[in-house]
Amino acid sequence: MSAPSRRPEIRRRRTRKEKIAKLQKRHAAASAESERTRLAAKLQRLGLVSPGHPLLKNV
Repeated sequence: MSAPSRRPEIRRRRTRKEKIAKLQKRHAAASAESERTRLAAKLQRLGLVSPGHPLLKNV
C-alpha cells in the first residue's frame, strides 16, 4: 500500500482517537447525570466500530 493511499486512513484514525479522548475527558468531568448519559451514548456508538475494546470503563 502506497503512502498517498494510507494518508486518509491515518488522518481518519487520528481524528477518531482525538474525538474519543475528548469525549472521555468530558464524560469524566461531567457533573449532571443527563450529560454523562448523553456522552456515554456517544462513546457507545463510537465503540461499536471496535468491539472488544470498551471506550468507557464501567465502574
